[in-house]
Amino acid sequence: MSLIQSMFSSNAVRNELKTEIIRKVIHFLIALTPSMAAVNKAATVFILVIGTLGYTLMEYLRLSGVKVPVISMLTSMASRPRDIGRFVMGPVTLGLGALLALLLYPSPAAAIAIYALAFGDGIASLVGKFFGRLHPAFLFGKSIEGSIACFAAVFVSAYAVSGRLHVALIAAFTATAVEAMPLEDYDNLVIPITVGLVVQFVF
Repeated sequence: MSLIQSMFSSNAVRNELKTEIIRKVIHFLIALTPSMAAVNKAATVFILVIGTLGYTLMEYLRLSGVKVPVISMLTSMASRPRDIGRFVMGPVTLGLGALLALLLYPSPAAAIAIYALAFGDGIASLVGKFFGRLHPAFLFGKSIEGSIACFAAVFVSAYAVSGRLHVALIAAFTATAVEAMPLEDYDNLVIPITVGLVVQFVF
């Protein structure tokens, strides 16, 4: 009996990790936004708006029983247990988070904010799922390992953009603090807005 339980548990863990990897690959793609905006900001804003609205429509169709090729399959594969039978908000808040960063902040603050969203939140989640062992109460269920990964990812990306140590440190501290909060998919909004605001003031 214990062997069967162990097999089911192992399969559940593998499925959870597979889902998280698919989610974060999508998450990392938002890091293309600053480069696209550097070429044509208006077109990038348009793509984000159309992409977010298009996904919203297709997600409603999926919930209504209408299968949209590729999109419905990807959404189902990237859905966490809490998302089953519900509108999957992650891609919407991801697109809106990047969009708001572009509209609210000039470069390089917008770029740092979007990289914090793409890499800080994304890498923190993967490291937390794969290697997270320490879960103190003040992290609201998140892991120390994931928070360290978030800090490192944001620090490296912010320093690469700004070339300023204090900017990178403040951006990393801000992103790590926000990522640790129990915001679920809404951290996709709060992280870039908060990091962009703080970076704009200290840059």
